[in-house]
Amino acid sequence: MGRIAAPFGIKGWVKVQSFADNPATLMEFESWRIGRGEQHTHYRVETVQEHSNTLVAKLAGIDDRDAAYALRGQEISVVKSSLPPPAENEFFWADLIGLMAYNRDGVALGKVDSLMETGAHDLLVIKGQREHLIPFLAQFVGIVDIAAGRIEVDWGEDY
Repeated sequence: MGRIAAPFGIKGWVKVQSFADNPATLMEFESWRIGRGEQHTHYRVETVQEHSNTLVAKLAGIDDRDAAYALRGQEISVVKSSLPPPAENEFFWADLIGLMAYNRDGVALGKVDSLMETGAHDLLVIKGQREHLIPFLAQFVGIVDIAAGRIEVDWGEDY
């Protein structure tokens, strides 16, 4: 949902870069998971506030600039169960990763390896015999069946 950008002040506050459409979304959670890769630690959020088009936060146990600096660059996530369910035709990126992508002719193109944010629209990164970058738009993405582990795309094998 974001990352720790830098220390903010000398009392352990951190500047936060939010990846959410609405940066204030992070203000709604009482705790954050912070870390890299598989290594994450839960921190209770003591205070979070908007500051000059960004967020600044005070985390429990982070009480000086050095401790805040040690978190720099680490990812912020929240426990998925604390999120509201996605609306119809909306998906959590994490739920799309690993789905098998088939084109409309039933040909398996590969698995969704990741998603890429480009500014204009998000791209599905499909890895199979070759890599496909497919815009995550209704004109290219049809049925998304998370339970069945598949996604249908309007995309040729040779695109």
